[in-house]
Amino acid sequence: MAPGGPGYRRMSFALFLAGVATFALLYSTQALLPLISGDFGVAASQASWTVAAATGGLALFVLPMSALSERYGRRTVMTGSLGVAVGVGLLVPFAPSLGWLVVLRAVQGAALAGLPASATAYLAEEVRPKALVTAIGLFVAGNSVGGMSGRVITGWVAQEWGWRIAVGVIGALAVACAVAFRLLLPTPRHFTPGSLAPRVLARTVRGHLADPLLRRLYAIGALFMTVFGGVYTVIGYRLTEEPFALPQGVVGSIFLVYLVGTVSASTAGRLVGRLGRRGALYLAGGTTAAGLLLSLADSLASVLLGLVLITAGFFAGHAVASSAVSRTATTGRAQASALYQSAYYVGSSAGSTVGAIAFHSGGWAGTVGVGLLAVLGVVAITVAGTRAARRAAPAAA
Repeated sequence: MAPGGPGYRRMSFALFLAGVATFALLYSTQALLPLISGDFGVAASQASWTVAAATGGLALFVLPMSALSERYGRRTVMTGSLGVAVGVGLLVPFAPSLGWLVVLRAVQGAALAGLPASATAYLAEEVRPKALVTAIGLFVAGNSVGGMSGRVITGWVAQEWGWRIAVGVIGALAVACAVAFRLLLPTPRHFTPGSLAPRVLARTVRGHLADPLLRRLYAIGALFMTVFGGVYTVIGYRLTEEPFALPQGVVGSIFLVYLVGTVSASTAGRLVGRLGRRGALYLAGGTTAAGLLLSLADSLASVLLGLVLITAGFFAGHAVASSAVSRTATTGRAQASALYQSAYYVGSSAGSTVGAIAFHSGGWAGTVGVGLLAVLGVVAITVAGTRAARRAAPAAA
């Protein structure tokens, strides 16, 4: 498929909706932690497991789920994964205890693991190479919309009716997205079933990890997510403290900045067309670094503009790197994408943890320092890739 061709628009919208459902469910409790803590009478550190369990389940199961998609098909695995995750999402509001809530969220995250790797593999097989970055950018854009809605909608609904109604609303939204996804997604025409044998899977994974370009792309995805995870974990603390002292509802609405990521991810294809993959990564890294530096000012306008630049740079870099993984891997695409997703969520965990530690020891400047180091890593890896490409060019000729 290609832009303007049969099925392309349906496919793009279907995967956009899948991205919305995935990230709305994945982060549905993040803005509700104080209410969950009060309801169950637990500390914030315990309530935070409702988020960590979901992302941890996804990171742990993304590789096994990708193997299932190699055997049974991308569309089948995506449909099944989304169906299970939505079903669990409808049970979450009725969790009788924090323990049950954490268990349900872990199962939900594990089910959602079937979406990211299978979606990028589906696109790599069904979309023409020149349109691949744009198609994956639209899927990533759906991720940004889902991540935003999973935080903003639940925050405002919970303010009036409590956290259980709020996560129920997200569950209903996910049901609608899942039904539309299944009805709209075209039947794959270029899928070839692979093997589920552990030895074959291990050989495929070793082959991907032995590829220098794939290793660089995995590291770039992890480093970009380190910046993003650290910034959005800590920004609430900064904005509720002096000199800003914003109310919690307003701080929750900061996630509307994700809409910038929707735009930057969906335009990543045109960016690569003009600058090339490495040029686009340089620009994404530079934009992220500029946003980090701008956010240091004690001005709300500067902080908000900094968040806009950080978000735009992150989503553009993520769309470019993830699409490059799908295009680079000629076999075992689902495993290649799964390894990228694993690195991506490792970066999220590292950024959240290290960014918070840096904030408590050095304030916002400490978190920015961690982010700048990660961006420097992205630039260094991209420079290494540029040099490797220049060395390989004479040999190819």
